[in-house]
Amino acid sequence: MISTETRAALGHQALARRLTEAEQNLARALEAIFASGQHDLAAVVQRLNEDGVQRPSGERAPWSLEALQRELAAINSSLDEAYTQSGAMIA
Repeated sequence: MISTETRAALGHQALARRLTEAEQNLARALEAIFASGQHDLAAVVQRLNEDGVQRPSGERAPWSLEALQRELAAINSSLDEAYTQSGAMIA
């Protein structure tokens, strides 16, 4: 179980840096897809391809489940790194 202090700190991890335009575009696309009621990840990937959403990494290959996982992991890692470098440490 995550402590209240850790949960509060995690809620602010993205404040150490702004999302890039490409990261914001992906976030908006995912929000729109999920808001439409689609939650099956294979269908989400299909919509990302249909909608021409660019990968934040700049890679130009079509989206796949693995590519989505890699992109989200890379974004999360980058946000975690920026948070740590900002001097804010999670207890």
